[in-house]
Amino acid sequence: MAEQQQDPVFQIQRVYLKEASLEQPNSPAILLEQEQPTVDIQLGIEAGQVADGMYEVAVTATVTTKIKDKTMFLVEAKQAGIFEIRNLPQEQMGPIMGIACPQIVYPYLRANVADLITRAGFPTVHLAELNFQAMYEQQQVELQQKGQQGSPIIASA
Repeated sequence: MAEQQQDPVFQIQRVYLKEASLEQPNSPAILLEQEQPTVDIQLGIEAGQVADGMYEVAVTATVTTKIKDKTMFLVEAKQAGIFEIRNLPQEQMGPIMGIACPQIVYPYLRANVADLITRAGFPTVHLAELNFQAMYEQQQVELQQKGQQGSPIIASA
């Protein structure tokens, strides 16, 4: 009996806020400062298999706002999604996990970070729109230059 080709499956099972923290280590004194703060934003992507055909992809943002050398506030948030991905060729998994899934999760992260900062009493910091395809392609070029194969984003549990 010939093996039947199954259709590819890509479904969002759940999107959720996995972690969130806010620190104001120099409040209330720092709130009286009149200088413009500097804002540093760091982003990261993690992905891994959590069950057969089920993957978790998380996008993390760390927003650090300082006046001179004193931290005004630090926000860290990790937004994650669980995706059912089946019957895809292995070479398509990297782009799916490094581009498609983060593009779905990131708008939720942006909203949660902005909300957390606003609720803390600070002017809103909006995370910029990102081109996950360009980020993924740049990462692949860097891996090739280092002589590594595959996508470091994907990790099996």
